[in-house]
Amino acid sequence: MPNRLAHETSPYLLQHADNPVDWWPWSAEAFEEARKRNVPVLLSVGYSSCHWCHVMAHESFEDQETAEYLNAHYVSVKVDREERPDVDAVYMEAVQAATGQGGWPMTVFLTPDAEPFYFGTYFPPAPRQGMPSFRQVLQGVHQAWDERRDEVTEVAGKIVRDLAGREISYGDAQTPGEEELAQALLGLTREYDPQRGGFGGAPKFPPSMVLEFLLRHHARTGAEGALQMASDTCERMARGGIYDQLGGGFARYSVDRDWVVPHFEKMLYDNALLCRVYAHLWRATGSELARRVALETADFMVRELRTNEGGFASALDADSDDGTGKHVEGAYYVWTPEQLREVLGEQDADLAVRHFGVTEEGTFEEGASVLQLPVRDGLSDAGKIASIRERLLAQRAGRPAPGRDDKVVAAWNGLAIAALAETGAYFDRPDLVEAAVAAADLLVRLHLDEQARLTRTSKDGHAGANAGVLEDYADVAEGFLALASVTGEGVWLEFAGFLLDHVLARFTDPESGTLYDTAADAERLIRRPQDPTDNAAPSGWTAAANALLSYAAHTGSEPHRTAAEKALGVVKALGPRVPRFIGWGLAAAEAVLDGPREVAIVGPALEDEGTRTLHRTALLGTAPGAVVAVGAPGSDEFPLLSDRPLVGGEPAAYVCRNFTCDAPTTEVERLRAVLSD
Repeated sequence: MPNRLAHETSPYLLQHADNPVDWWPWSAEAFEEARKRNVPVLLSVGYSSCHWCHVMAHESFEDQETAEYLNAHYVSVKVDREERPDVDAVYMEAVQAATGQGGWPMTVFLTPDAEPFYFGTYFPPAPRQGMPSFRQVLQGVHQAWDERRDEVTEVAGKIVRDLAGREISYGDAQTPGEEELAQALLGLTREYDPQRGGFGGAPKFPPSMVLEFLLRHHARTGAEGALQMASDTCERMARGGIYDQLGGGFARYSVDRDWVVPHFEKMLYDNALLCRVYAHLWRATGSELARRVALETADFMVRELRTNEGGFASALDADSDDGTGKHVEGAYYVWTPEQLREVLGEQDADLAVRHFGVTEEGTFEEGASVLQLPVRDGLSDAGKIASIRERLLAQRAGRPAPGRDDKVVAAWNGLAIAALAETGAYFDRPDLVEAAVAAADLLVRLHLDEQARLTRTSKDGHAGANAGVLEDYADVAEGFLALASVTGEGVWLEFAGFLLDHVLARFTDPESGTLYDTAADAERLIRRPQDPTDNAAPSGWTAAANALLSYAAHTGSEPHRTAAEKALGVVKALGPRVPRFIGWGLAAAEAVLDGPREVAIVGPALEDEGTRTLHRTALLGTAPGAVVAVGAPGSDEFPLLSDRPLVGGEPAAYVCRNFTCDAPTTEVERLRAVLSD
């Protein structure tokens, strides 16, 4: 019989609806039940494409005896971290503080007042490698709760007090200057892997936000080392197994230093961020590889993640049926030489083996290989390789596909909107811009209420119950601002303004300018979360700084500019020390130092060739954080178009920064030079 999760919208929670565990969703009623029964709460946090979450569910939560023990001695609460990033953040901070590490599944034991007192991640069904079994942990915690209650509540109280003392405050709220950005670049150079690209060792994550900083730093200063690190890293990733060489799109991370074997889940936020980075790399260098990867990644998102309502789904699972009914990680993506021969025949299979780096012993498990591009393009017959890719992709489409988490997360859709709008504009792909507009329409229609408050998630056209957090407001504003620049439709600037007004009013400390991840009127947790560091995606804090800065450049709004500069005080403090974890903030700081530039293109209509050429030139300018407005003279769509006439009856470009404007120009080459000096 289904438990209480049967009526939830989260695919992750629904995966547990038939467990024998009597799960509760996160709710006041769950904690009231624990208080009434005088038992602790087991909090289990994960997400639908998390491999080890599935493993623990199968081993423990589907086990009848374990479930009976849990039901007798605990109130069990299941949380989808993608729906409730605030709950996840608060308790992950406690787990990391107590154990020195974190991850998912996250397993936390709480008092009925939601105070944590014992922590872990994955627990096996039997003792293994020094880890106790899950049953041993349950029995130990139950015993401590029954026999040493005072000690447990004392520990819980101390943890909550320690967390409360971690609030971030940067009093000077100064934006980083040349010195801090140079120190950040030096720090990245020290951690750079010159042989393989990327930073640090295994596991290796795509450093999307750092790459954005490096491209902007090069654009502003001409630093060749910054561009080299960015372009080499992008090439190594694109040639590695972390990139899907047949269908496009990136996996979550590489388990090795060489980008060979990925953790196969594909996340919307990774692909949105990387699509945009490769588009920006092409903009800076003209690299054909960057162009191909940007377009293939955009096409992957539209083809495999787009929902019936026009939004973008969160993720594809790492695991899929290997054809025998058994769910195996990577089964959908890997190949043996024998499988290649079956599809391609002997001769073409030999070419595919060499081209994609497939070996007899395999680069993954059980003789299978992850496809890579170990040799540079041009060494093989391009037409033949295209035919091989097509045939392999068609055969792969017949394999059991990985599961898809269909929920639409506002923040990640904002990132996708920005990536698709820009990629579509750069490469003359109006279909990609249309996909971005459709996703933006969905967010306005379904996720925004009359007061422009955001709902974090939706599924199958139904809005979820959870309020948007800072990253939702900031990333959706970022997407809308990119869409405004690309389409020339001022309504997207207006919507971005509504969202950013909420950031100023509900997420910002009025005294210090520091930002919180949850709104002042959000559900009260044991601590109000705030984290300025970028992780898998931009932090809400740095994303807000970027969006506030762009909005201020568009509108001249002093409160938004001031808020952006105050928010970047954290980057001044952290940029020189931990540049790998605040790349989006460093990118915003580059835009501040460059202006950012404000570009107004005035012409009769976007259908007019002169207007269109100037507009495209403006979008392809590399000046960090430049904003673009396009429209007819006298238009009130954008503040930047005000009092900007045609020049000699011709479409014209006006470029300003730091309260100073260049003479307007009708010449494409002049505009290109102004935006790349």
